Amino acid sequence: MSDFSGADVLERYIEQCTNWGRWGEDDSLGTMNYIGPEEVRRAAALVEHGVTISCSLPYDQRGPQTGNLRANPRNVMTATGADHLAGAQEILPAGFGPAKGYGRSDDILIVPNQAGTQWDSLSHIFWKGKMWNGYSAGLVSSAGAAKNGVENYAGKFVMRGVLLDVARHLGVDSLEPGYAISAEELEATAEAEGVRIQRGDAVLIRTGFLEARRHAWGDYAGGAAPGLSLHTAPWFHEREIAAVASDTWGVEVRPNEIDCFQPFHVVALVHMGLAIGEIFDFQELATACAHYGKYEFLFTAPALPITGASGCPVGGVAVL
Repeated sequence: MSDFSGADVLERYIEQCTNWGRWGEDDSLGTMNYIGPEEVRRAAALVEHGVTISCSLPYDQRGPQTGNLRANPRNVMTATGADHLAGAQEILPAGFGPAKGYGRSDDILIVPNQAGTQWDSLSHIFWKGKMWNGYSAGLVSSAGAAKNGVENYAGKFVMRGVLLDVARHLGVDSLEPGYAISAEELEATAEAEGVRIQRGDAVLIRTGFLEARRHAWGDYAGGAAPGLSLHTAPWFHEREIAAVASDTWGVEVRPNEIDCFQPFHVVALVHMGLAIGEIFDFQELATACAHYGKYEFLFTAPALPITGASGCPVGGVAVL
């Protein structure tokens, strides 16, 4: 852990970890630039057992949101099997002709883009009027983000994933709210699992907190939680990690360690350009990794190309 302390800690980490301009003045990808053909081939070569595991929480009304900030996803049926059986679909819309036995279901998804398992875009967080790469926060309007929208991530999340099962390593079912995971603990977990973090990796951090709250969410969304210490930011920067995702609402420890809301996001997302994923479900993955003794795998978690969005739902899959 760094010796930095006091009011200047945030600015010191910003100066130490900034990547603004590293990939050009027009960049909207940030650390996802670390992933190229070589990294993708290396990730694909990790598939050994052909086992696929979902890492996403279901999108439904049983999700973790309590309505204070966001609502849970709601799927609204606009055409149903009951309609079909009642003969209400016998006449199709103009131009389609008669149904003649044909029926269908149809629906509409109403979902805040960051209600469940999701990626933050690089337009999600501002610091002193700026977002990633020095763009003005004013570029994000009611029409969406003119720079750093989540659509820039489309097709990019195919990479080597490494699960750091910190909870298992520390011998607990779940880390306690307020527990700050240190860089030393990340290193110790990786060593115990026999993996080495590499350039362009997605580091997936299991705290066990989602599992502990799954059936009684309480203040999971926004309340006290285990998570990354602010002081891990240089660790991610030095290792040129492409993405981090966790099983908590905000990745970093809450309450925050300094008098700033979500300071890890300020350093890592705004200035480092690190891709951040939240509310991932690693329970099944953790079981499989322990079973096979294998904590590295092909990780695919495509971002939906929602133009100008500050985040998006994601269907993450680990392939062992």
